[in-house]
Amino acid sequence: MKSDLITIIKKEFARFFGDKRMVATALLPGVLIYVMYSFMGSSMTEMYEPDDDYVYEINIVNMPQSLAFLEEVEEVEISKIEAKEADAVKDAIREDEADILVVFPENFDVEMLSYDVMTATTPAPNVEIYYNSADTESSSAYSIMHETLNQYEQAFANKFDICQGDKEYDLASDEDVSAMIISMVMPMLVLMMLFTGCLSASAESIAGEKERGTIATLLVTPMKRRDLALGKMISLSVIGLFSGISSFAGIMLSLPKLMGGLEDVKFGYDVADYGVLLLVIVATTLLIVGMISIISAFAKSVKEASNMATPLMLVVTLTGVTNMMGNGMPQEWYWYLIPIYNTTQCMNGVFSMDYQMLPVVITCIANVVYSGVLVVVLTKMFGSERIMYT
Repeated sequence: MKSDLITIIKKEFARFFGDKRMVATALLPGVLIYVMYSFMGSSMTEMYEPDDDYVYEINIVNMPQSLAFLEEVEEVEISKIEAKEADAVKDAIREDEADILVVFPENFDVEMLSYDVMTATTPAPNVEIYYNSADTESSSAYSIMHETLNQYEQAFANKFDICQGDKEYDLASDEDVSAMIISMVMPMLVLMMLFTGCLSASAESIAGEKERGTIATLLVTPMKRRDLALGKMISLSVIGLFSGISSFAGIMLSLPKLMGGLEDVKFGYDVADYGVLLLVIVATTLLIVGMISIISAFAKSVKEASNMATPLMLVVTLTGVTNMMGNGMPQEWYWYLIPIYNTTQCMNGVFSMDYQMLPVVITCIANVVYSGVLVVVLTKMFGSERIMYT
């Protein structure tokens, strides 16, 4: 009995370690996780480090003499404004065109120094800071100013307050906050749905036919290998796109209930936004189908194709998470030549209602070109008897 057990163990080890593809499939996830997480960790570190090149605009009403040292701080630029200009600055903050507005009471220095916590019958002088939590620069400027004033307050034994009362200091609209939340989650979900839809169709279409032996019938017909490869990729892309759009529509329709208190929020997406999103999704679907088709052509069965596609699915999923890192991710145009990453950043821009057409055009052209290259590769694979029959 013991010898039989050892024999079975040896047999399974020989089957596994004798198949290079199975070994690679088992080892690749760990390698990919290490590479992606290392990259993500570096990006997140950069995200939370101050940007040395950015100068935060601090608009101040009734600038007190005691805080004149703020004008010496390199990372901020102080703009002294009149009280009548405050409303215009608030509108600019809502539109992401200004960073923050700080409103001091008139005669702040006199009121602060004369205020006695023990004997006072009126509230302490209150400093108001207006910002936009949906804007990264505005939030950073708010943090800098709030921390500076908080340290200054502690030095004077609580002689004034910061952002007290029932006023709304966060000027971000519900629409902005909702768009920010959606832009962090949706790209990853859409990519996962597209990949899942493409995987189920592509693995069955090529590896399934190899497993059943019907691929040989197609290959002996007078049909050109290029037409066979292109026909499969186009049809599989339509199927994958149909599955992905269906799931995407379900998520978008359920978002208000999923997000609880945002039922009444009207998202500001228009027809042009959905058109741009559709272009990016179509180009990405072609690319994903091409990659899975290559894997499927190498595999001997549907199960093996699915196992071999696991590392690719891991890369797609982890890349989809990068949109949560905000400004920590590179945004130069040439980064949009990287497949999947470009899709993630484009969708992040569309969902956050802050995108430019140049990255979108680069993404769509790059993904279509890569898909064309994959069609050529798949055509060559269909012409290889070693790949298709062994």
